[in-house]
Amino acid sequence: MDSDIDDLKTLFTAKPRPTSWAERRARMDEICAIDPPPADIVFTPFAIGGIPAEWSLAPERDAARVLLYFHGGGYCAGSIGSHRAMVGGVGKLAGIRTLAIDYRLAPEHPYPAALEDALAAWRFLGEQGYTPQSIAIGGDSAGGNLTLALLLRLQALGEPLPAAAWLVSPWLDLQMTGATLDSKADIDPLISRDYLTGLATAFLAGHDPADPAVSPLYADFTGLPPVLIQVGSSETLLDDAVRVAGALGAAEVHATLEIWPRMIHAWMLWSGRLADGQAASARAGEWLCRALRPKLSQQERDG
Repeated sequence: MDSDIDDLKTLFTAKPRPTSWAERRARMDEICAIDPPPADIVFTPFAIGGIPAEWSLAPERDAARVLLYFHGGGYCAGSIGSHRAMVGGVGKLAGIRTLAIDYRLAPEHPYPAALEDALAAWRFLGEQGYTPQSIAIGGDSAGGNLTLALLLRLQALGEPLPAAAWLVSPWLDLQMTGATLDSKADIDPLISRDYLTGLATAFLAGHDPADPAVSPLYADFTGLPPVLIQVGSSETLLDDAVRVAGALGAAEVHATLEIWPRMIHAWMLWSGRLADGQAASARAGEWLCRALRPKLSQQERDG
């Protein structure tokens, strides 16, 4: 329903934009967590070598399959709490467990701190007995960037890759060359070029924004697992999603791109009040369930 998204946009403009990093983080936690997660999901906080982390699992779901999720927030904000309802909700829909982490944030911890924490979380799952084919990795916005960055790091290290990757409204080009940064500027209520420039400056701390390690759009994607990309048509970051889908396809990676009309940045965060947030979450859950379904051996297929 069109009114859903319009009401949400009004909510975003109800207060002045915060300026300090502390205010931005508090505001993101507030606005992204306005609706609670499903009541039947059990959330279990713990730590991975000092990195705050949280399991989620709904009743009668498969704890042997897991989604490792990285929250958005431009590498400078966001948290387990801001994304709890989205992550837990999609895990429930997929019928799997989830693991979310509070990776270190810039400007206090610029690149490569977040990537180091992501790699630590991946290795933790291996230590817990999860095989790569039982794991999907996902993230929204900067978390989508971190998802691809981790896949590329694992590939460079010669390590096995997860079964699949899920990208929501990914921010993949820290040089900000996407055409929709300008063409969608008047309709995107959340993300602007100036806003991204400030985030990139804090995160990069002088690092080259053209480096594929921080701008995965420019990487060689050959050999990556299947990827689902979901993005809204009203996003300034629409072009990042479209371009990465093309680059993945050109590298012979199975890529699925969904563009949701009138939707805004990471709209699934507000599935509690947004019909298309619920629908997109359900689609993601179905896709993840299929991607993590145990593969039959040739002998099993032959009966």
